[in-house]
Amino acid sequence: MSNTVLVTGTSTGLGRATAKLFQARGWNVIATMRSTATETELTALENVLVTTLDVTDPASVQAAVAAGLDRFGRIDVLVNNAGYGAYGPLEATPQEKIQRQFAVNVLGVLSTTQAVLPHFRANGSGTVVNVSSVGGRITFPLGALYHGSKFALEGLSEALQYELAAIGARVKIVEPGGMTTDFGGRSLDFSNDPALGEYQQLVADTLAGLGPMMAAGSAPEKIAEVVYAAATDRTDRLRFEAGADAEQILAARRAAGDEGFYSTMKAQFGLG
Repeated sequence: MSNTVLVTGTSTGLGRATAKLFQARGWNVIATMRSTATETELTALENVLVTTLDVTDPASVQAAVAAGLDRFGRIDVLVNNAGYGAYGPLEATPQEKIQRQFAVNVLGVLSTTQAVLPHFRANGSGTVVNVSSVGGRITFPLGALYHGSKFALEGLSEALQYELAAIGARVKIVEPGGMTTDFGGRSLDFSNDPALGEYQQLVADTLAGLGPMMAAGSAPEKIAEVVYAAATDRTDRLRFEAGADAEQILAARRAAGDEGFYSTMKAQFGLG
């Protein structure tokens, strides 16, 4: 029997690349997204179930898991990929964006993971792959919400490894750097208020620095290979850095103290 993976956020970018890679390697794939109305590529692939899943809607999560089990009989791996990035000065960010940031990146991961755990426990096996970011280990300016959510994801993943081990399952964290996807457009939600003059130079410098960093990132297909490696890893390894830029910046963070590293970051963004 083929293994089965459920991937969230497969409409674009890394989620889509991950679904296609698993399918190409003989897996059954439950490819989920908030809206399936316009999906044509994944639905045409053999052994792929495209179904609706909104990580902020627990009923939607449960329905997608049930549909996947009904179609394929089991789920071996959950890839929590769906994500959202709220950036900008906290003072200029509406409450609803603050709540959405944690609803998608933290509560959504907990909801989808909780939904598959009874199945993993019954099987005595299973792997949860949480797509974090270098932004779960280091921070960029104006990213209090996004980085806060990814730091939370790192912490909950670390803690979950103990209880998942008790049922024979594993948790893995994948930490991509920049990716040449539409994260900067479709998934990045930037808030600003030009009337808050004190922040405007920081806003300009940050936006000028983020663009080139994302453009220099890895193709989502390369990061998908790391997701696959994490999903099929049978050791106790927890973290998988993904992309040359991720490896470089995390190595620099380990080598420097707080003051040294963040002094370098300020220089990179042209901050005084």
